[in-house]
Amino acid sequence: MRMNIVHIGAEELNYEIRKIADVANEVERLSGQPMAWENIGDPVQKGEHIPDWIKDIISEAVQQDRTYAYSPTRGLLRTREFLADRCNARGGVRITPEDIIFFNGLGDAVNKVYYLLRREARVIGPSPAYSTHSSAEAGHAGYPPITYRLDPANHWMPDLEELRNKVKYNESIAGIMIINPDNPTGAVFPREVIREMVAIAREYKLFIVADEIYMNMVFQNRENYAPISELIEDVPAISLKGISKEIPWPGARCGWMEVYNQKDNPIFQKYIKSILDAKMLEVCSTTLPQTVIPDILGHPQYNDWQVERNRFFEKRSRRAGEIFGKCPGVIVNPPAGAFYLSVVFDKQLTDDMQLRIENDRVRTYLESQIPPNAEADRRFVYQLLGARNICTVPLSSFVTDLFGFRCTLLERDDEKFESIYTSLADAIQEFVHSGYVAAV
Repeated sequence: MRMNIVHIGAEELNYEIRKIADVANEVERLSGQPMAWENIGDPVQKGEHIPDWIKDIISEAVQQDRTYAYSPTRGLLRTREFLADRCNARGGVRITPEDIIFFNGLGDAVNKVYYLLRREARVIGPSPAYSTHSSAEAGHAGYPPITYRLDPANHWMPDLEELRNKVKYNESIAGIMIINPDNPTGAVFPREVIREMVAIAREYKLFIVADEIYMNMVFQNRENYAPISELIEDVPAISLKGISKEIPWPGARCGWMEVYNQKDNPIFQKYIKSILDAKMLEVCSTTLPQTVIPDILGHPQYNDWQVERNRFFEKRSRRAGEIFGKCPGVIVNPPAGAFYLSVVFDKQLTDDMQLRIENDRVRTYLESQIPPNAEADRRFVYQLLGARNICTVPLSSFVTDLFGFRCTLLERDDEKFESIYTSLADAIQEFVHSGYVAAV
C-alpha cells in the first residue's frame, strides 16, 4: 500500500486470555482429552446455574416488543434512575441519571475511555494489569503501559510511594486506574488505600478510572471495603460496572459507567461528552439486558443470591490457599474478592525447567507454538496444556515482570476443583525441580 495504514498502537494490543484458548483447543483435539478451562472468568461456562427467578424475569421481558427496539444512547431512563438511586443510597458523591452511560459490555466502555483521551494523556494502572485496560491504554498512546506495582509479598497491595513518584515526575499522567476488587490477583484494596490514591489524584489534578465490575463480590474483610463513590469526594472519576460477573450474564455484553464530579471540571466534562458523542455514533447499547436490570437487582431474592455466591467463592479461595500453601516455590495470596487467583514463582526460572508431555503429537505441536525467547511462565503454561490438560494464563501477559499464572475459583464441581488445583500444585513442583535435575 502507498502508506502504512496500521494504527501506531497496534503492537500494544494483546489478550492472551483468549489467545491461549486457540492453542488449548488444538491440544484437546490432538490428545482426545477434555481441557479444564481456567483461563477465562465465565461463571456459566464453569457450571454456575442461573436461578429460575432471573430466567423468568428475562423471559417475561423477551415477550415485550419494546425490548426489541433501540434504547436511548445513554441507556434506558428507568434503569439509569434505578442505578443512580442505588449509588446515592450508599452516601458519598451524588449522581443523576444523566451521569450514567450504557455500553455493550465493559470492553466497549474501556475502549472509549482510553481512545478518546488526548494522545499525550496517559493513565497509570496496576501491575499485574488486566489486559483489556493495559492494552487499550497503551494502544491509544502507542507506547507501553505505565504501571504501579501490586506487591505479592504484601497481599497484592499497591506500592503507593511508587505511584506517587511516577505521578509526580511524569507530567503526561492524567489519570489513575484502579481495579477493586482486582483482576488478576483477587486483592481487595481497603478504604485507607483508596483514600490515599484519591489524595494523590487530587494533589496532582488527575482523574480516576475505577473498574468495579466485582464490587459486590467481596468475601473477606467486607467491612473495610467501599466503592469509589463513597471515597472520591471532589475528584473527577469514572466507575465502570456491569452484570457479566454478578448476575452472572457475560453473554449479555452489558455494562455502564457512572461519572462523578464532571460538572465541577470543564475539561473532564468535555471529555465525558466526547465519550457520549462517540456512543451516539453507534446509536445505543443492547436494550434487553438494560430492561431487566432494575427487576433483577431489585428482586427480593437478589441479595441472598449474592451472599450465597460469595460464600461459594470464599470456600474456593480458602481451599486453594490450603493446597498452594503446601506447595514450596510459589507465593499465593488467597483472593479476598472477585474469583481469580494469581500464583507467583518465588525463585528464578530457568530454560531447563520442563513438564513431561507423554503425547508426542501434542508435545511437537506445543513446541511449535512456544517462541524461542518466550517468558519462562509462558513455557510453563503452554506445557501445562499438554502435561495436565489445564488451561491457565501466564502472569507475564498481565504487564508484569513477575512469573506465574492466573487461574479461577469458578469450578462448581468439588471433585473437579480438587483435581485441578492438586494437579496444578503437582505441576509446579515437577517444573521447578526439573531444573535441578537438569543442572546435576
